[in-house]
Amino acid sequence: MPGRLIASNLCSVDGYTIDADGSFAWAAPDPDVHAHVNEVERPIGTYLYGRRMYETLKVWQTMAGETPEVRDYADIWRAADKVVYSTTLAEAETPRTRIERTFDPDAVRALKAAAGRDLSIGGPTLAAHAFRAGLVDEVQLFLIPIAVGGGTPALPAGVRVGLRLEEERRFAGGTVLLRYAVGAAA
Repeated sequence: MPGRLIASNLCSVDGYTIDADGSFAWAAPDPDVHAHVNEVERPIGTYLYGRRMYETLKVWQTMAGETPEVRDYADIWRAADKVVYSTTLAEAETPRTRIERTFDPDAVRALKAAAGRDLSIGGPTLAAHAFRAGLVDEVQLFLIPIAVGGGTPALPAGVRVGLRLEEERRFAGGTVLLRYAVGAAA
């Protein structure tokens, strides 16, 4: 069975992954949410990242972690392959990572078809290319109980995507997971 491409984001209830000041500190998950993020990330075999997302997440390569959730996520991240789309990075700074200069939808389709595990696309800017190309199979939004009023939207503007609710989960701290299959009538 081919791998699915999953777009997953922690975002504000008004739909932003990064606020207008460039911060996402408000999105730090509590231990309960972090443990669930780990469970939905565990099946991922390959992460697709833009340069900025990769540079943010590469700390997981050396993260020791103070909590079980942090240590677990670091192990999950290290075990997965990473494809970084960048015109400026000279080389990958972490193992299991390769650099691609352009996002080629046909290459991603081939990667999905050959994958034995799911793929995740990280970062809304890169994910917008995958949405436009019809490559995204699932959307996971962890809605953090804060409205930030602007910034980088979790979902791309100008792209209509039909979604079918597959799961809703509420966490004690107020975060809500909404998991959608892509392909319902738009």
